[in-house]
Amino acid sequence: MNKKARQAAILRVISENEVETQSDLQQLLNNEGIAVGQSTLSRDIRELSLVKRVNENEVNCYYSGMKSTAAHYNSIFAQSVLSMDRAQNIVVLKCRAGLANAACAVVDEQDFPTVMGSIAGDDTVFILTKTDNHAAQLISDLKRLTIKG
Repeated sequence: MNKKARQAAILRVISENEVETQSDLQQLLNNEGIAVGQSTLSRDIRELSLVKRVNENEVNCYYSGMKSTAAHYNSIFAQSVLSMDRAQNIVVLKCRAGLANAACAVVDEQDFPTVMGSIAGDDTVFILTKTDNHAAQLISDLKRLTIKG
């Protein structure tokens, strides 16, 4: 299946289902005969600008989003991240269950020049920076995103 068709299927699936996690989305796609790996799915989610919001049933689900404003990103980040710490040049974000990918997407969208890369699990994000000092600076920068205004 080509990328365009796969991404169209993703948009259809999230519009028809309450999809809380990437694994749920991957399973729903697999049920339709669309095999997709986790890294490809993460890229698709980012490229489609999918966002997670709490719906009327109080379920945090993926939605098709438009390019979000800075305030919207700050809100997503502030709601997702529970704590931040670092170990040498690695920053670790502890997040609410199922929201690490959303927090990671916000970090990626900020395009910090000292960030080498990031990876998200279900409730944890690892961010690799160039140096220990860059990790300390990144935490300071990320704390600004958690200020609710």
